[in-house]
Order: sequence, then C-alpha cells, then structure tokens
Amino acid sequence: MMAFELLEPGSLEEAIALIDPDDPEVRPIAGGTAMMLMMKAGVFRPKRLVSLRKLGEAFTRIAAASAGELTIGAIAPLSALEHSPAVARGAPVIVRTMRRLSNVRVRNVATVGGALAHADPHMDLPPVLIALGATIVIAGPSGERTIAIEELFTGYYETALAKNELITQLRVPAQGKTRAVYFKVTSGSADDWPSLGVAVALHAEGKMVKSARIVVSAATTKATRLKGAEAALIGTGADDKTLKKVAEAAAEEADIMADLRGSASYKRELLRVYAARAVRSAMQTSGAH
Repeated sequence: MMAFELLEPGSLEEAIALIDPDDPEVRPIAGGTAMMLMMKAGVFRPKRLVSLRKLGEAFTRIAAASAGELTIGAIAPLSALEHSPAVARGAPVIVRTMRRLSNVRVRNVATVGGALAHADPHMDLPPVLIALGATIVIAGPSGERTIAIEELFTGYYETALAKNELITQLRVPAQGKTRAVYFKVTSGSADDWPSLGVAVALHAEGKMVKSARIVVSAATTKATRLKGAEAALIGTGADDKTLKKVAEAAAEEADIMADLRGSASYKRELLRVYAARAVRSAMQTSGAH
C-alpha cells in the first residue's frame, strides 16, 4: 500500500469538515474491513483517511425506547448487535443474521454505518433492515436528514449519500408481533458471501397475512423489495397455492445478476424456491422472532 495521512477528529462536525467532496482520494473510514482490502488490492489509493473511531460513545450506543424502537450508533461494531440484549428483544432476526455474517474477526471490527455505506449487494444486513422498515440518520454540512434504508441503495455499490455525508444512526421501529426471517444461500461455508439472500417480515392475524415485506439481495445489484410478491401474499392465508404465486411473482419481478456465485438462471430458481420457504418460515414464527 502507498503511504497515506490518517486523521482522527474528535467530533462529527470536524469529521465532516475534513471530508473534501471534490477530492476522491479523501475518504472517511470506520471499521475499514472493506477499505483495507481495496487498498491492499490497489483498487483504491487514498492520500487521506478520516477515521471516525474517536467520535464518542453516542455513535456506538445501542438503546431501546419504551415503545420498542431501537436506536443504534453508526460506529457500533456488528458484533455489538449480535450480543445486544436490546436487539435480541426488539429484533431477534438481526441477531440470528449476525451469527452467519462473515466471521467473528470481521464482526468485531466492521461497523453498522460502514457496512451500509459500502453498499455491497451481498451484505446480509441491508435486506433484513429493509424488511423491518428501518431508517438511518445522515449528517452533512447542511445538517441532518432521515431516509428509509430501502432508499439508501441506488445501484451496484452506490448510495444516496453525498460525498461529504456520514451515516450517524440506525433506527429500527418497534416490531410488535412482526414475524421476520432471513435466509441466505451460499456456495461455500454458512458464513460465506451469499448467492442469494431473502428477508421476509410480515404481520398476520391468525392465518391471514395483513402486511408483508419481501426483500431479495445478493442475486441483484442492490437489496430490493419485491412489491409484486408482497401483493400476491397480502390478504391470503399463505397456503401452498399462494406460496407458489409468491414464488413466481418474486422470480419474475427480480432483476437478477450473474456473478462468480451463480448464473442468473440459477439464482432465479433459488429465489423461486427460497421466497416460498422464507414466507412459510415467517408464518410459523411466533411474534417478532
């Protein structure tokens, strides 16, 4: 790697001021798990990195409001989500997802905000957060704004973040009796990058589905809601006939991409199978579990 300058601001305002939106060789860095790989490979050669590690406890804190909403600091490591009692109570599907995300060494370093800002379509967390209706708080020179996670990802490794904006907080709304699951399909070990990810969060009264979010990732250029598949599910009892319709709608709707983990036709068939399995599993899950 080439030499670079590392700055460690002590405040959010200072960090934002140090990020030059017109200089692509200046970047913020949190955990740095992806950044270091790109630098070692020579894909990215920064002249200055602005570390966010010293911004303070507010940016690593995980808290739950009395109503059940979770607020998670953007610099909290992924392992903090995995072991947080508040997350386990409010959105246990996140905890289950973390246990199969890469390995413990990565989870101990990679941060929530960094993972989201990197926008790798193979990441496990984005589809789950979209399914849960999560939002993020973004700070920049003009102040703060809040957007839904599903609006953050605009394309392949692309986000709606301005070059001098930083994610400061993740907010997961109270889930109540939401039933949520995440399925990943890998060609390697269970914690490998997935060929396909499917997240489902639904609310049912008895056997009747009242609302649903179905999200696909890894097989697409970004984590994407499948609203046609959702429409095929809402208002039904999720029987075998309905699940087949949901699966077909998902496979038809998703804009599948081929990569080293599988052809487009292979991934489309995976989606057809796992969309139905994920919905069935969610229906069999009790409450927010």
